[in-house]
Amino acid sequence: MAAGDLHRMKMFGRMMSCCVALLLTFSSVSAVGRALNSITDLRSVGFGQSVPEQSLRLLHWFANEIDIDINGDISLTFDPTGYDYGSHRYRNDEQLLDPLPRGYQYYSLGNIHRQGSLRLPQHVIQSEHEDGNRARIVIRVREQNVGRRTSQIIDRVYITQHYETSEHRGTAYDPEHTYEITTNLLRAIRKFSINNDNINLLMSLRDHFRSSANDSQLLEMRNTWGQLACVGLLLFIVIPEKYSSHEHNNRRQPAPRSNTQSDAVVNITESNQNNTNLNFTSQDNNTCVCSVICVVIIVVILLLIVGLLYWAFKH
Repeated sequence: MAAGDLHRMKMFGRMMSCCVALLLTFSSVSAVGRALNSITDLRSVGFGQSVPEQSLRLLHWFANEIDIDINGDISLTFDPTGYDYGSHRYRNDEQLLDPLPRGYQYYSLGNIHRQGSLRLPQHVIQSEHEDGNRARIVIRVREQNVGRRTSQIIDRVYITQHYETSEHRGTAYDPEHTYEITTNLLRAIRKFSINNDNINLLMSLRDHFRSSANDSQLLEMRNTWGQLACVGLLLFIVIPEKYSSHEHNNRRQPAPRSNTQSDAVVNITESNQNNTNLNFTSQDNNTCVCSVICVVIIVVILLLIVGLLYWAFKH
């Protein structure tokens, strides 16, 4: 074999190695969508859609169940290995999430048909029943020894859901409805506390998160939702189109308080809805532009590699 041919073969081998490495890099990237960092992020996760109600209820419960210290470390308050709150190990077989570092483990929470001694609250179970038990929270946990006990620290949190039964995808999670949840968002959700129907708290939350609810609507929320009034306000803020007056008669209601109260009537003005839709459209356009740019970059890189391989082989 001539020296020139040998040199071309070496170059071809190097280029093939680079191409394989690049493809492996692309394939190893997590399929998770953008991280959600605020209540506003929950309102538009793509294509003008908010986070599904069942996922939002489950996330609200989770945020109020965990402990978050001043350093932002998230600690479990239950044992995920004992099926508490529908928990079990998640193996990440479909490579939905990043590969696990040594000493870490993924757990899935929210299976209402597989609960241990600790069970999810009724308003979460009811929502899951009506949606087919699809919503899940996935956490990445690392264990560390603290004195004589072992603590479990969560360093990543995701919301996700199973595919629709009609899609015939088995028990896999849908990457298009999978999002990482930041500690900042968990702290914001914790402000919507459980077992608190204080009207002053509702007004404070409304003002802080710039909700369009007026005082009369807040009173009606408190009368309807009772101790879960903060949950009702969170749903009103994140899913305003569902909790508006024209859809009120068709939507699900939480369990009533011990004393019979009138149903809530939640009104959102048409102008506020239009403004919300405009915000959704703007964010969605930005997301689409970013996706197109990424695809174009990948295609250009692959074309360059193919061109270099062809040149190296011919010369």
